[in-house]
Amino acid sequence: MNIREKSAELLDRVRNKSPLIHHITNYVTVNDCANIVLAIGASPVMADEIDEVQDMVSIANTLVLNMGTPNKRTVESMLAAGRRANALGIPVVFDPVGVGATEYRTKIAHKILDEVEISVLSGNISEIKAISGLGGTTKGVDASSEDTTDLNYMEDSSNMAKTISKQLNCIIAITGAVDVITDGDKVFYVHNGHEMLSTITGTGCMCTSLIGSFCGVTDDYLNAATAGIMAMGIAGEKAYKSLVQGEVGSGSFKARLLDMVFILTGEDLTKEGKVYGI
Repeated sequence: MNIREKSAELLDRVRNKSPLIHHITNYVTVNDCANIVLAIGASPVMADEIDEVQDMVSIANTLVLNMGTPNKRTVESMLAAGRRANALGIPVVFDPVGVGATEYRTKIAHKILDEVEISVLSGNISEIKAISGLGGTTKGVDASSEDTTDLNYMEDSSNMAKTISKQLNCIIAITGAVDVITDGDKVFYVHNGHEMLSTITGTGCMCTSLIGSFCGVTDDYLNAATAGIMAMGIAGEKAYKSLVQGEVGSGSFKARLLDMVFILTGEDLTKEGKVYGI
């Protein structure tokens, strides 16, 4: 069974089991993340109060941590929930949004990585470079053009990702024009997606939520991360194709993106997935 077929099988599992995905995420995209989890067939809960996060994560299938709008209160909740998830063997997906942009964000990201065992670390090339200590030039919470237009992007990304994967003992997923996912040995490149995805806020956060949804039904987190990224990319392509050309823009695209995740099928993943492995 190839990675596309495995991803289709995971989609069926998500739709049949509706895993509970506990998010401690940012207030900019929290609604988008909840809706895309529902669209893929999982069940979202967005709970960040420290007095309940340990109880909430105890009944969840995945914990998603996203530091897009960090503050002291939610960081403590992330750490408490993460430690509880580790104790119970619940996968933790971490999106270090904007790491490298400020000293504060960088300190938070490293504190979480030091104190919580992460199953999947998902971010853009600048964020992953910042985590690695290679000095990614994050532009706010977005990857910088300097990082994304590097002529050696794929080779450098895969080598860096494999190194960090072994250091942190987790799956590394680098999202971009070509997505790179690795467990430190095997590498998958996903070529799905559309440039319109960069015109709306939160697509990276939503992609992380999809990864978390797939992680909730398997312990093969390499497959889960690849499936989540491929699902987002294919939905982006289908959303763009579905738009009537003319007076439409990013608002219409966002609505269609959610629609395309909702109607995504295993056949879409097997036939339209542009994924290559080494």
